[in-house]
Amino acid sequence: MGPVIDGMRLQAGRPWPLGAHWDGRGVNFALFSAHAEAVELCLFEGGQMRALHLEQCTDQVWHGYLAGAAPGLCYAYRVHGPSAPDRGHRFDARHLLLDPYAREVVGRFSWPAQDDPAHRLKACVVDEHFDWGGDAPLAVPWADTVLYEVHVKGISCQHPGVPEALRGTYAGLAAPAMIEHYRRLGVTALSLLPVHHFLDEQRLVNEGRVNYWGYNSLAFFAPEPRYAARIGGQSVIAEFKTMVCALHAAGIEVILDVVFNHTAETDEAGPTLSFRGIDNLSYYRLPAGNLASYENFTGCGNTLNLANARVLQMVMDSLRYWVEVMHVDGFRFDLAATLTRDSAFLAAKRQDPVLQRVKLIAEPWDVGPDGYHLGRFLPGWSEWNDRFRDDVRAFWLTGGVGVAALAQRLAGSSEVFRFAGRAPQAGVNFITAHDGFTLRDLVSYQEKHNELNGEGNRDGHSHNLSWNCGEEGESRDPAVLERRRRLQRALLTTLLISQGVPMLQSGDEIGRTQAGNNNAYCQDNAMTWLDWRSADADLVAFVAGLIGLRQRFRQLRRRRWLTGEGNAEGQPDVVWWHPAGRPMRVADWQSGKLGALGLQLAPETSTDGQADDHRILLCLINRDEIPVSFLLPAGVWWQVCDSSAQSPFAACQRERTSTLPARSVQILCLG
Repeated sequence: MGPVIDGMRLQAGRPWPLGAHWDGRGVNFALFSAHAEAVELCLFEGGQMRALHLEQCTDQVWHGYLAGAAPGLCYAYRVHGPSAPDRGHRFDARHLLLDPYAREVVGRFSWPAQDDPAHRLKACVVDEHFDWGGDAPLAVPWADTVLYEVHVKGISCQHPGVPEALRGTYAGLAAPAMIEHYRRLGVTALSLLPVHHFLDEQRLVNEGRVNYWGYNSLAFFAPEPRYAARIGGQSVIAEFKTMVCALHAAGIEVILDVVFNHTAETDEAGPTLSFRGIDNLSYYRLPAGNLASYENFTGCGNTLNLANARVLQMVMDSLRYWVEVMHVDGFRFDLAATLTRDSAFLAAKRQDPVLQRVKLIAEPWDVGPDGYHLGRFLPGWSEWNDRFRDDVRAFWLTGGVGVAALAQRLAGSSEVFRFAGRAPQAGVNFITAHDGFTLRDLVSYQEKHNELNGEGNRDGHSHNLSWNCGEEGESRDPAVLERRRRLQRALLTTLLISQGVPMLQSGDEIGRTQAGNNNAYCQDNAMTWLDWRSADADLVAFVAGLIGLRQRFRQLRRRRWLTGEGNAEGQPDVVWWHPAGRPMRVADWQSGKLGALGLQLAPETSTDGQADDHRILLCLINRDEIPVSFLLPAGVWWQVCDSSAQSPFAACQRERTSTLPARSVQILCLG
């Protein structure tokens, strides 16, 4: 054997904390398995393996201490127990198994799955020390937050201002050229698509594709190594931490998209890599009448069993690790409804002193029975608001909803979120996200075009509420292009004048297209990478200007719900305005023909000393194909934005009327 592990002998150690932890003198190993009969710790050095039995088991945790072991030591487990799928047990001691608490994963899993050490993933003991240089959470108030959804690789891998060696990596994400772009836009937080260590599904690999999005996690404590530049031998963990430091220094928060609803082991035909071989009956939800199969509330083959206290502990430990050790600022939970099924997850989060201070965002649905939970999460949570997405698309693109539905979304969807003391920031508003059309494709394609995914165009959502503006796909028709230009800007303006938290999909501001693919999860190529050389500079400037207006006018990001009542100056906080120059009436809301609406917002009282613009704001909306004239409330109004104009932020005065061009939004301020 190698010189390091040849003479090592296991001591009793302790059953906590779970995982492998170096204390400066040795490493303590602790692995939960409620049904194992024996556990072997397998150590690797110099291409050789040594197996040591963990003799101690306390409260279902197998543990041992290896004096003299140090960071860099690679290890895995072999777990012995019954192979009885009909009783929920799938133990097989031939498999080398990855520690669920692995901080760093070494090796690259390849298909078909093999059991020899050369082809299995292993965990690596790490030294957690890092010089943070005073870095601390930013704690940007929810009301001031603008989310920017980002794929770590796709955003920088074609950016000419990022050094070639850093493109597509954690280091590239925080390169000066990228930070300059984030700051120019005015976004306050990057919401990263999954960076937990994940695997590519066998079907995709066999077809020459990969899981580009990364929603196939295996190790919930380990950053994905395929995004590491490893410049100067820097570890993937150190590179991730350095990225966080750089973004925080620029005033930008880091939010992780986390996938605790299922794992990469998939269904009963999937590979045994970690959880299944350690304790299948504990880690996964199994149907009561058929323990040989898996509950599949996720559509991905299995469902993690957060009703088990140790599985819930793993999830909570992982979240705290990423906050306390990796300094991230929050999480977006994929298919979060799954996490709440028969579990104490929401209660555990609510009392946790670490997680109370970070941003928590739910994707409030899954594919199981009663899986749509929008508005059912507790105070302290924000939720992806798909009603905003659908109603705003339908208003502007299909005519499927009228001004009443639009007004609900502009006002923060209070009918969904206004309970138990929740604020407008309970809703995360978005027009597009990674899953679906890009903004440019939303106004360029009537139908999805997912043929290159290899599933016969059957994958992806068919209910897109999109409009191709008269021609499918790319066009040279000036009329079609002008419709698309106006609609993109109208959609973006609607997003950024609405109450709640706006989320922008990265690339929408530069006019990114995926050629009509609305499910590009397996496309790691130019289809999904941002094409910076073809960026629409005017659209970038427009988005930056809109975010600037949102920052300038506090009433666009209110901390309290709109009620129609007066503020300290006696001004109603909101007045819904008819083009005829009067407040909206009941019959107006019920009209199926009205396509224009005004929204007058009084200033919200500032309590934090910010230098906001305290003038009354009037937002005018016209979705019709012809111009609409609005009679304005009394006073002198100054136009600060016209979404249809070539110079959208050029100031001009309006007194009695303002004419809105077709498919446009104007923002005026009084005095």
